[in-house]
Amino acid sequence: MSTVPAFQRKKNHKMSCLCITVTMAFILSVIAIDGYKLKNKYTQYQNRIDELNSNIESEEKRTEDLKQFEKYTKTRKYAEQVAEDKLGLVHDDEIIFKPSDEDQ
Repeated sequence: MSTVPAFQRKKNHKMSCLCITVTMAFILSVIAIDGYKLKNKYTQYQNRIDELNSNIESEEKRTEDLKQFEKYTKTRKYAEQVAEDKLGLVHDDEIIFKPSDEDQ
């Protein structure tokens, strides 16, 4: 049986520790880099979620405004306003004053 001298065993032990240390450092650096990338993605996704929630709120408000306008378009007041604005119609008891050419 051959025996390995003590200095040789010590050298092998130091080399093994060095290899394990380098391997662990590499693994930790890979984990740190991937963690940083994941954190950036998470931040981007959170920003996108906030933006989409803001869009949802504005669209819900717009939907409510459209529902109110839909109700308004079914009223007599709206029909009268459209008749006055687009067709120039007036009620029987109204008088319309138009500026003369001299005033312009």
